[in-house]
Amino acid sequence: MMQTNVEEIQSFVAENDVFIVDRGFRDSLAMLEDMGIHAEMPAFMQKGQKQMTTEDANTSRLVTKVRWVVESANARIKRWKYLDHVLPTTQVPFIGDFVRIVCAISNKYFPPLSATKNNDDDTALGRKMLDLSKCNNDLKTYIENHCLERKSACWKSAELDVEFPRLDEIQLRELTCGTYQLKMSAGYMQEHIDGNSDVYVHREDNTLLRVKIQSRHVSSKAYTLWIRHNATDVVSWYCKCRVGSRVVGVCAHVAAILWFLGYARHTGKEMYGTRNWGDYVLDAGNIPQTVDSSDTESE
Repeated sequence: MMQTNVEEIQSFVAENDVFIVDRGFRDSLAMLEDMGIHAEMPAFMQKGQKQMTTEDANTSRLVTKVRWVVESANARIKRWKYLDHVLPTTQVPFIGDFVRIVCAISNKYFPPLSATKNNDDDTALGRKMLDLSKCNNDLKTYIENHCLERKSACWKSAELDVEFPRLDEIQLRELTCGTYQLKMSAGYMQEHIDGNSDVYVHREDNTLLRVKIQSRHVSSKAYTLWIRHNATDVVSWYCKCRVGSRVVGVCAHVAAILWFLGYARHTGKEMYGTRNWGDYVLDAGNIPQTVDSSDTESE
């Protein structure tokens, strides 16, 4: 498609434009470069690599943050089962009409995809993420240099009421640089609310926490993460998951712990656990906001 429409495509590509693509386009990057088009794609882990480097994880987060604009709109359309499956060729003449109808219904009754009403806030967030992408994960370096992953004697078990700074929703969004990870937090915390506490505090430094949290996708797998905080804010974080070393936002595992320790446990409401969809049977219009899966690069 690109090769047969080179001139037409180049006509609407301005200088310094960047194509944002997902990993399915990795074989097309060389061709795009030959066409004079610069493209960015989330990074791949190399063979034998268990975790992305901090630089790759940061860069991948920048790409997925930009790509969300299109992916989130597509995800909303695909909520309709008809448009979420491969259609027979006999339906081709009608697809355009169906998409227009679905989009019209979505625009009328669904909330905006972005809750931000101030362009200055978007610009500030973009600049913050670009600045963070140049930073190293100092907590990861500290954990590795002091062999804290292997040492167990230096940690003491803590209850879920461990001392931790209170965070509001704005602070949480600033730490995560988005909302996807926060939406997944309730589900992640279910394992820890029902079972024993897996939260540990460093014996000599009560501002450093170590937590084990269950993987959402593999029941036999758990991730270890570390969080450093002070009396009022979260300072740094590191998780052993695939993208856990990034500092541009946090992975879903760190977000779940921040959400619970800093926010949910102080609200006095049952904000976690499995959702009972039967509560929404009587009023089909009162459906809770779904989690957009377009930002799942953290897994």
